[in-house]
Amino acid sequence: MRMAAAPDTRRRTGLLAVLAAIGPGIVAASAGNDPGGISTYSAVGARYGYTLLWAMLAMTPSFIIVQEMAGRMGAVSGKGLAALIREKFGLRPSLFAMTCLLTSAIATSVAEFAGVAAAMELFGVSRYLSVPLAAAAVWLLVTRGNYRNVEKVLLALSLVFISYVAAAILARPEWTDVAQALVTPSVVPNAEFMALTVGMTGTTIAPWMQFLVQSNIVDKGITVRDWAVAKWDVIAGAISANVVACFIIITAGAVLFPAGIRITSAEEAARALEPVAGGYTTLLFSVGLLSSALLSAAVLPLTASYAITEAFGWERGLDHSWHEAPVFNGIYTFIIVFGAAFILIPGMDLITVLLLSQVVNGVLLPFLLVFMIRIVNDRQVMGPYVNSRLANILCWSTVVVVFGLTAAMFGFQIAEAVGLL
Repeated sequence: MRMAAAPDTRRRTGLLAVLAAIGPGIVAASAGNDPGGISTYSAVGARYGYTLLWAMLAMTPSFIIVQEMAGRMGAVSGKGLAALIREKFGLRPSLFAMTCLLTSAIATSVAEFAGVAAAMELFGVSRYLSVPLAAAAVWLLVTRGNYRNVEKVLLALSLVFISYVAAAILARPEWTDVAQALVTPSVVPNAEFMALTVGMTGTTIAPWMQFLVQSNIVDKGITVRDWAVAKWDVIAGAISANVVACFIIITAGAVLFPAGIRITSAEEAARALEPVAGGYTTLLFSVGLLSSALLSAAVLPLTASYAITEAFGWERGLDHSWHEAPVFNGIYTFIIVFGAAFILIPGMDLITVLLLSQVVNGVLLPFLLVFMIRIVNDRQVMGPYVNSRLANILCWSTVVVVFGLTAAMFGFQIAEAVGLL
């Protein structure tokens, strides 16, 4: 998001370099542990116990290198991912890439407002009141208020999900089973398992996240001279986010899976925190869910708005009026309004919406990864900072695996629909 001051190109050394670099990677990765992510990881643990922990471990190197690639492209080029896609591929491929980003942002925005609704319904507040108020508050906060200060508060409140680490320990799982699941690939041949795996991939390596981390790097003025330090912020963010995700799965696997709870409501998802929160489980879960939902509900539309207008050279920025930047303001407002309105459709199942939104992200991920891999290996753009052979192997493997999982998911769904399974 282009919301920061002009880049400072002075060389930073020592402690100043470390302090200047901290933030973009950790913030971007933390934003991925939003209501869609929490619900997906909880559903995975509740339905299949520790079975999919190996997939999280296998996904971590891919997540690290994809985040590192995005950050490195920003540091080397000084441009956002959308601008690089337009310069490298031209108009039509850029239109396709931006359509993927917009779809991802809309799907995830729907999930954020589903998180708002789920969090407030735990206290008996109707979604028909909480969601419109949240949508209005987010829009006004970003366009009229000082969002940066509130962002820090929301990010801090979202950190309550670190309590899953304590909850997992207090639930006393069989750690030998956990360790075995981490290193032993196991697959359940059905559509639900494949869908949850695709969704888990889509929430871990979300398409919009790459645009966010790259723009954050550019906005902070981090250049290639700072990258030796800054890359560790990106790597630390990816690792810490996945560690928390693994503990959510472990907690749900230890608390909900033995009880046969499949998670069809926020109340059931909140029960995973009982070992650490006891009678305050609902309060702890709802505070984290609401905070992460509001944080992402503001970040996502801005990320998409800046990227799309950057790709096509349109005016952009929160300091521009509707007359000066109609497309920028229109995209941002549309994503918020659509996300909120979708949740208000009568009979909408919030948990299903949260899970399906992440499946959409998983399906879209490989397409955007192909653009990234092509750009990051272009020496005209990256000079000597192109991908290593190992990085390319990991990235292309991720593309192939996610395409394969998506094909398997649809294949099993068709087979189950016609009665073959």
